[in-house]
Amino acid sequence: MSFTPESLLAKLLQYPTPTGYLVAFSGGMDSHVLLDALASIQSSLAAPIRAIHTDHGLQSQSADWTIHCRSICSAYGLPLTDCQLRLQPVTGESLEALAREARYAAIVAEMKSGELLLTAHHQDDQAETLLLQLLRGAGLSGLASMPTWNEFAQGYHARPLLNYSHKELEEYANQKGLCWIEDGSNQDTTFDRNYLRHEVMPLLRSRWPAMPKTLSRSARHCADADQLLDDFLTQQLKQILNPEDGTLGISALRALPAHHVGPLLRTWIKRSQFNMPDTVTLSRIANEVLLADEDRNPLVCWSGAEVRRYRDRLYLMSPLEYFDASQALIWKGERILNLPEGLGTLRIGQQDSEMSPISLHTGQYRVRFRQGGEWCRPVGRGIKKRVKHLLQEHRVLPWMRERIPLLEIDGEIAAVIGICHCEPLTRFFSDPQLVINWDCPLIWHQ
Repeated sequence: MSFTPESLLAKLLQYPTPTGYLVAFSGGMDSHVLLDALASIQSSLAAPIRAIHTDHGLQSQSADWTIHCRSICSAYGLPLTDCQLRLQPVTGESLEALAREARYAAIVAEMKSGELLLTAHHQDDQAETLLLQLLRGAGLSGLASMPTWNEFAQGYHARPLLNYSHKELEEYANQKGLCWIEDGSNQDTTFDRNYLRHEVMPLLRSRWPAMPKTLSRSARHCADADQLLDDFLTQQLKQILNPEDGTLGISALRALPAHHVGPLLRTWIKRSQFNMPDTVTLSRIANEVLLADEDRNPLVCWSGAEVRRYRDRLYLMSPLEYFDASQALIWKGERILNLPEGLGTLRIGQQDSEMSPISLHTGQYRVRFRQGGEWCRPVGRGIKKRVKHLLQEHRVLPWMRERIPLLEIDGEIAAVIGICHCEPLTRFFSDPQLVINWDCPLIWHQ
């Protein structure tokens, strides 16, 4: 199958119409072929074309490559955005991964709403990706490799050359007399992908000439199976998910076949847009958290996320940072009081009342946090209660109990915010319509 601009146009017309086409243009052969073909069909497209080039700053001649890309785009009459990156590798970190993440971050920052990002990944790239994922022990999602089209940033990302081999693109480039950049780092076999490309793939191709095509087909089969599994798991997840707070029912989860648990946890984490944990961490969630006694509150953490348990619910959340419960705020009658550490705001007053400050009786008013040992007299109960027991009664999450704001007047607790008003509040405020609302962005109770 030969690559032609017409075949590219047919592929692009299969996608939703974007607000524009953004070509990731490195100056190498693959992206030059894509840009050339796209430029030749731009009159048939309903949206404008532009290109973006990222200079990673890793090669001494990278500035010359940027100049080359500007020249090519100028010849096509296409605008080019060039991004200068300055990578700072950490010892032991994959330079390949760092460069890729930085490149896509730069592209995301430049993308406009509804744009379609086009990258020049081809059939051989897909075969390499599948092999790399196999060597990493990936599951179906990883083995699906690179999708032809997916939602991305404010728009979409398409790889319209995945059905074409490197050789087919090279034939097009030579026929058109294209001049492209040869990046010497692509020959460095200390990088995993380069090692596969130069040492492993030729050996496999010598025995199985159609290997890139057949491996790419396997990736498509994996993608189809992964989508089918995702559809099934999404429906199953709805049966055990609390839509109000996004938690999972532990009893319902444990009642399912054991081999459903891991995939369901992955789907839950993916849908919640947190980083995916590795297999060991996922196993810890299944064994240490799900199987813990109901009165235990186990915790499993990984990069950017943590899972906690309270009673029969499983909570997925951003990591809680250290909280200084000794801090306090002086309240001078403001109707809106901003709480520290991302705990939101207190809104104090009558419903639909004016925003002028509340007139306070003489006394010291402050908002502080629980440190342990506090007592209070909830209105209407006639007895003293430990604040600890009140929080337990109201199913306040254990990890949020030290973050519950307490309104204190002259050293006495006048309100456990979100839970109850206490007797000192009625002595200082005769208005029964006084309300204290806590707008907290965090889930703090069941």
